[in-house]
Amino acid sequence: MTDGDGQLEARLTEQEVFEPPEAFTAGANVSDPDIYEKFEEEWPACWESAADLLEWESTYDQVLDDSNPPFYEWFTDGKLNASANCLDRHLDERGDEVAIEWIGEPVEEANRSFTYAELHREVNEFAAALRELGVGEDDIVTMYMPMIPELPIAMLACARIGAPHSVVFAGFSAEALATRMNAADSEYLITCDGYYRRGDPLDHLDKANEGLAGVEHDTSTVVVDRLSDNGDDFGHELTDDQYDYADLVEDHAGAEVDPVTRDAEDMLFLMYTSGTTGQPKGVKHTTGGYLSWATWTAHAVLDVKPEDTYFCAADIGWITGHSYIVYGPLTLGTTTMMYEGTPDYPDRDRLWSIIDEYDATQLYTAPTAIRAFMKWGSSFPENHDLSSLRLLGTVGEPINPRAWKWYYTHIGNEECPIVDTWWQTETGGMMVTTLPAIKDMKPGAAGPPLPGVDVQIVDALGEEVEAGQAGYLTVQKPWPGMLRTLYRNDERYIQEYWAEYSDTESDDPEDWVYFPEDGAKIDEDGYITVLGRVDDVINVSGHRLGTMEIESAIVGVEGVAEAAVVGGDHDLKGEAVYAYVITEDGYDGDEGLRERIIAGVEEAIGPIARPEQVVFTPDLPKTRSGKIMRRLLENIADGDELGNTSTLRNPEIVEDIQRQVQG
Repeated sequence: MTDGDGQLEARLTEQEVFEPPEAFTAGANVSDPDIYEKFEEEWPACWESAADLLEWESTYDQVLDDSNPPFYEWFTDGKLNASANCLDRHLDERGDEVAIEWIGEPVEEANRSFTYAELHREVNEFAAALRELGVGEDDIVTMYMPMIPELPIAMLACARIGAPHSVVFAGFSAEALATRMNAADSEYLITCDGYYRRGDPLDHLDKANEGLAGVEHDTSTVVVDRLSDNGDDFGHELTDDQYDYADLVEDHAGAEVDPVTRDAEDMLFLMYTSGTTGQPKGVKHTTGGYLSWATWTAHAVLDVKPEDTYFCAADIGWITGHSYIVYGPLTLGTTTMMYEGTPDYPDRDRLWSIIDEYDATQLYTAPTAIRAFMKWGSSFPENHDLSSLRLLGTVGEPINPRAWKWYYTHIGNEECPIVDTWWQTETGGMMVTTLPAIKDMKPGAAGPPLPGVDVQIVDALGEEVEAGQAGYLTVQKPWPGMLRTLYRNDERYIQEYWAEYSDTESDDPEDWVYFPEDGAKIDEDGYITVLGRVDDVINVSGHRLGTMEIESAIVGVEGVAEAAVVGGDHDLKGEAVYAYVITEDGYDGDEGLRERIIAGVEEAIGPIARPEQVVFTPDLPKTRSGKIMRRLLENIADGDELGNTSTLRNPEIVEDIQRQVQG
C-alpha cells in the first residue's frame, strides 16, 4: 500500500516507437481503431462482444450488476459450461484437428498430440471417474501436477461436472500443498508419481504424500503414472485412498458425461496467490466473466485463430497457463502447445527448435526468459527457421527496452508485433497492452489500457497525475475477468484490493477503485510504463525510485544480460541501491563494466540512483518458475540472516553471492 511518504518518481527516458507491421494488420482479428471510442461510449454493453465468443445454454439478462460494489456480477443469470465451450462445440468442424500439442522430456521420448475429439473423449472418461469417486458439483478438486497433458484434462473434467479446480504449482513445497488444501477444504487431489527436469526424473509423489499428511481431513488421491514408460520408477505403492489415473480412465472407457449447467457467477476455479500476511489468498474466478475475458483477450491481443499453432511457454500452475494455455486458446478452437521442459535443455536452442518443428505462430513468454536468451546469444535462434511466428508477447513483469528490441529483432525478424502485457492473477487476463494491429509499440511501455478498461495513474491522494508523471496504477471500473472475492474472506478482499482509494461505506460503484499495488507512469499518448510493485520501491534520501527503471538502465549497458536491484540499509540515505548483475557471454564482470553500469544509471536516472554496490554473479536466486527472489538479495545487502531458500531452483547461488558481498 502507499505510505504517504512521497510520490513515486518517473525517470525513464523517452521511448522509441515502432509501427505494427502492415502484413499483420491486414489479417488481424481486431483492426478497427474506433474500438476504443466505441467501447467507452457503450460501456458496459461493449462486453457483449466478449460474451458472444462463447456458447451459452441460456442467455444472460444483464451484462453487469453493479448494485453491490465491489461484489460485481457479470452476465447475470446466463448459463454455460466451460468444458463444453472448450471442447464440445468444436467437434463438428474441428474434431480431427489438434487441440493440444504436448512436448515432453526426455527429448527422445515421443511427444503426444490430442485432437479435439480425443481430448473430449478422455475428459469425459475422467469426468465419469471423478463422479464415481464422489466428486460432486461445487466440490473443490486440488491438482498438484507439472506440465503434463493430464493437468488440462483434469481441469476440463472438473469444469464438466461443475467442480471448481485449484491448481498448485508443482514446484511448491509439501507444506504449501497442505496449506492450500486445508484453506479450500479440498477432499480430492490429482497428482503424479514424478516428472522430468533437465532429463532427470524427479520424485513428486513423495512430496505430495508429505503434503497430504498435513491435510486436516480425509482425502482421495488420483495418481498419474508419468515415469514408468521410460523405465524410471521410484517404487511407489498406492495406498487404499489412492487411485491410478490410467486404471480409472480405462474403467470408464467410452463414458459420456453431459456438461453440468453452470451459472455465469458460479466458481470455475480457485487460484491461491501469495499475500502480505503470509497466508495465501484464494482468488475466486467465475465461469462466465472469467471465460469471456480469457477468450476475448486471447482473440484481440494474442490474435489467436483456429488455424494457429499457438505457443505460450508458461506453466499451467500459474494464471498465465490457465488463461492462455488452456481456457482462452481452447475456447477459440486453436492448437495450443504445452512444454514440459526448460528453455536450455538439452541445449540453449530448445525453444527455437520447437517453434521450427511445429511452425508455431505466436510465442508468449516472460522477460526473464528473454534476458536469458540474450545472454546466450543470437546464434541459437539464428540456426532455426522462425518465420512461422506472427506475433510475440511478454508476460509476468515489465520488459526493459533493450530486451524488447532483442526479442523484436532476433526472434521476430522485425516482422512480428510485440504485445507487452500487464495483468495479474486477480484480473484473470490482460488489462494494459497494445492491440497489435492498431497501436504503435513503445519498448518498455506496456501500452494503453485495453478498450473498455478504465486505468488511471494517481498520486498518493488518489488524484490523477499528469502525463510524464509517475504514480499508482488503479482500475476505476469493473471488468468481466475480475476476481469476485477471496475465498471465504470478503473482508480481506475489500482490504487488499479496494480500501486504499475507495469510499468503502458507499453503495455507488463510482466510489470504488481497484488498486493492484503497482507503480506506473503515463506519457502524453496514454501509454503506461509499469514501474513494479509498490513494495519494489527504493527510498533513497527521500526519492522513491522503482527498481524496474534502475534495472532497465543497467540492462541497457552493453555486456549486461540481466540485473536485479534491491534496497539495502544505509546510515545516510536510509536506503541505498544494490545491483546484482549477470553478464552476457564474452563479457567479464570487471571494473570497467562496473564503471559503465554506474555511468549508465546516472545518465538514465540521475546520481541519486547511483548503485552503492555492483555485484557480478553467474546467476540470480530464482524460483522454479523463474521469479527472482529479491527478498534474499535484500537479506544479503543488509547482512541479515538468509530467509527460506527451499523454493529456489538454484539455492547454492545465494551463498556464493553472500560470500562475494561480505568479502
